[in-house]
Amino acid sequence: MSRRAASDLVQGPENGVTVTVLTYRGTVKRCTKCGEVKPETGFYAAKGTKDGLRGDCKECFAARAREWYGKNRERVIANVKRWQQENREQLRATRRKRNALRRREIREGHLRRAFGITQTEYDAMLAAQGGGCAICGREPRRGSSLHVDHDHETGRIRGLLCFKCNGGLGQFGDDIDRLATAEGYLASCDDLAEVILERARALQAA
Repeated sequence: MSRRAASDLVQGPENGVTVTVLTYRGTVKRCTKCGEVKPETGFYAAKGTKDGLRGDCKECFAARAREWYGKNRERVIANVKRWQQENREQLRATRRKRNALRRREIREGHLRRAFGITQTEYDAMLAAQGGGCAICGREPRRGSSLHVDHDHETGRIRGLLCFKCNGGLGQFGDDIDRLATAEGYLASCDDLAEVILERARALQAA
């Protein structure tokens, strides 16, 4: 038996045969190595075959591959090292691409765990802010990201901030009154400084 529907393997009680009903969906085939009947997902694809699949199942293929590697380990390692030396630029490009993908996967995982958003949603937020910090407008350096600012009590995301602006809000404890007082202080600094200088001159003259 090479390939047939799972339902074809079930025989009715009128045949006087006791069978184990297979619960696979779709089609199945028998492995040419171990002889077990398995669903098609248990076989690797192969070009040039009638059903587009290898004859041996994935488990048998893996076992044979491990056995072959055990017998040819030194030769395999030598071939890999030789290829790396002869294709250094291609190797670097592959590693850069892999590392970039890995960094994005790590970033995606962090965003999901910490804030419940995806990288795509983060990118949309950044674009909505004009590509920079929601407060100062500073754009993130290449290879870095803005901080996701959120309400620590409710968890609600407020926007994306640069390191300095995010740290500044943290230093003020997200207290709007304190921030307003600081704003007033900065606005009056020029006048205040002039008053202090006048008093200093008066004291010196006395």
